[in-house]
Amino acid sequence: MTIKPLGDRVLVKMTEAEETTKSGLILTAAAKEKPQIAEVLAVGPGGMVDGKEVTMFIKEGDKVLISKFLGSEVKVDGQEYVFMRQGDVLAIVEE
Repeated sequence: MTIKPLGDRVLVKMTEAEETTKSGLILTAAAKEKPQIAEVLAVGPGGMVDGKEVTMFIKEGDKVLISKFLGSEVKVDGQEYVFMRQGDVLAIVEE
């Protein structure tokens, strides 16, 4: 199934939560923090959104930093994704 975001929306897949702490302790499922870095899977075309011209600068394959509580979580074919507006992305992560 192909998912194509509309307008200024971005489709991301969350990265896996850390399994261990920096000191090497293994975390239980309850102790893991919700990840804030996601991989961009698809990007909308931009254009006129809410009466303003939006140019998309995020592209497929980017790693982005997002807020823990923004976006709309969806499940498609057993996979969990998050839809959000480009303006809700906090930063692009460069490695």
